[in-house]
Amino acid sequence: MSNSNKVKKATTTLRLILGDQLSHSITTLNDCDKQHDIVFMCEVMEEATYVHHHKKKIAYLFSAMRHFAKELQAEGYRVIYVTLDDPRNEGSFRSEIVRAITQFQPESIVVTYPGEHRVLAELQSWQEQLSIPLTIIEDTRFLTQPNDFSAWAEGRKQLRMEYFYREVRKRYDILMEDKKPAGGAWNYDSSNRKSLPKGIIPPEPTRFTPDQITEDVLCLVEERFPDHFGDLRPFIYAVNREQALQVLEDFIAERLNDFGDYQDAMKQDSPWLYHSHISFYLNSGLLNPLEVVQRVEQEYHGGSAPLESVEGFIRQVIGWREYVRGLYWYKMPGYAEANFLEAKNDLPSFYWTGDTKMNCIKQCVNDTKANSYAHHIQRLMVLGNFALLMGADPKQVNEWYLLVYADAYEWVEMPNVTGMILFADGGVMASKPYIASGAYINKMSNYCQSCEYKVKEKNGGSACPFNYLYWGFLQRHKEKLLKNPRLGMPYRTLSKMTDEKIALIASDSQQFISSLS
Repeated sequence: MSNSNKVKKATTTLRLILGDQLSHSITTLNDCDKQHDIVFMCEVMEEATYVHHHKKKIAYLFSAMRHFAKELQAEGYRVIYVTLDDPRNEGSFRSEIVRAITQFQPESIVVTYPGEHRVLAELQSWQEQLSIPLTIIEDTRFLTQPNDFSAWAEGRKQLRMEYFYREVRKRYDILMEDKKPAGGAWNYDSSNRKSLPKGIIPPEPTRFTPDQITEDVLCLVEERFPDHFGDLRPFIYAVNREQALQVLEDFIAERLNDFGDYQDAMKQDSPWLYHSHISFYLNSGLLNPLEVVQRVEQEYHGGSAPLESVEGFIRQVIGWREYVRGLYWYKMPGYAEANFLEAKNDLPSFYWTGDTKMNCIKQCVNDTKANSYAHHIQRLMVLGNFALLMGADPKQVNEWYLLVYADAYEWVEMPNVTGMILFADGGVMASKPYIASGAYINKMSNYCQSCEYKVKEKNGGSACPFNYLYWGFLQRHKEKLLKNPRLGMPYRTLSKMTDEKIALIASDSQQFISSLS
C-alpha cells in the first residue's frame, strides 16, 4: 500500500479550563476539534484548601463549573469533568492532569493564562516535567494584557489608575465624544460620595433557587468543608451565564440610576444597597467585562441613566479591574512580600467571629460571613482601614481577604489589599494611605448609632477606637509619611497637639491594640 493511501491519525489536544475561566469565549477553546480534543475540568482539594475558602465561595465555583461543563457538553464538546468526590481524584491539578494524560494520550495541552502567580508557576513546572508540550495562551476576556500594562508603566514615576483608565477608555471608545470624555470630564468621583438618606429602601438583590446540581454541591461542601469560614445557606447566587446576565439587567433596571450617588454608602443590616453584585460573575468568566461596560454605556446614550452613575460603574470595571490585574503581574512575585510600614500585629479574632463592640466591624464581618460578599467601602474603609490603623501583618490580611470573598482571586485581591488597603507597597498603587477616623464611618453609614463606643469622643474607654488609632497611626509612621503631600492637613493638625494629647493618643492606641491579642 502506498503512503498516499494511509489515513493520518487525528491528534488530540487536552484543553484545560480552570475554575475562573467559565467563558464560552475562553481562548482555550479556540480551534477546538470537538470530535477529538478533550476539554478537561476538575475540582481539586488542593485549590479549595490552599487557603480555607468561604463555604459559599467553594459552592459557587463548583456549581458554576458543573453548569459550564454541562453547557459545553450540550454544544458538542468532549468534556471530561472530575468531581471532588470522584474516588479516583488525587486532589491536585498535576495529579489529575497526569492521570488524564495516561488515560487519553493527548499530543499536547493548552490552557489560558491563569489569574494567580502560584498557578502560573505550577503550569510552567509542568512544561519541564510532563512528556508532552504545554501551551499557555493569553486571556482575551480582559481588555488589556500584562504586557500592555508594562509598556504603559515603563518610565513612569507614578502608576496611578486614573491615567491607565483614560488609555483604556480611548482604546475602546468608551464614553468618548469626538475623542474627548463624555460630559467634558474623565472622572465624576466627587459626585458619588453621598450617604444614604433616611427612608430610602434599596431594591433587593436578584435571588435564584438552587437546582439539583447546586444542591448536590451544597451537600458536598457541607460534608467536606465543615470547618471553613462562613455560612453556606441560604445560597441565592447565579451559577450560569443566563442567570448572571439577569443579575446585570436587574442592576441596570433597578439600581444603576442611584449607583453613583450611593456607591460609598453603608447601612446597618443592608449589605447589598445599590451595587451591581456581578463581581462574582466577571471574575469567574460568566460575564465579559466589555459586554458589561457597553451594555451600561447604552443606558447613558439612551438617556436612561445619569453620566455620574455610568462613569462611576465603568471606572470600576475598565479602570480598577484592569489596572489591578496589570499591576499584579507587573510587580509579582516580589509584591507578595511588600510591608512598607513594617506591620506585624496579628489580625484580631473578630475578623472571623464578628464578636466586637465596634458595630461597624461587626456589621461588615457578619455581612461577609453570611454572603461571602461586602461592597468596596466596607472592605476598604471599615475592615481595611481598621487593619491598617492597628498594624496588621499584610500576609494575614491578604489571606483573610482572599478566602472570605467569592470574587477574590490573588490578581485582584493582592493589589487591593497590599496597595490600596494597607499601603504596604509604599505608594506604588495609592497616593496616600486610606485611613479615616470614626467621623468618616459616621458620615457614610448609620453604624455608629447602634455602637457601644461614642464616635464623637476622641480618647478614653468609651471613645470610638478609630479616633485615637487614626492619630496614633500618623504619629507612629511620621518619619515615613510626613512628606506625603496628601497628608499635609492631618500632619499640620497633629503638630498643633500638645505633648499630653499625643501621649494620651499613644497610650489609648497601645492599650487597645494590646487588648486585641
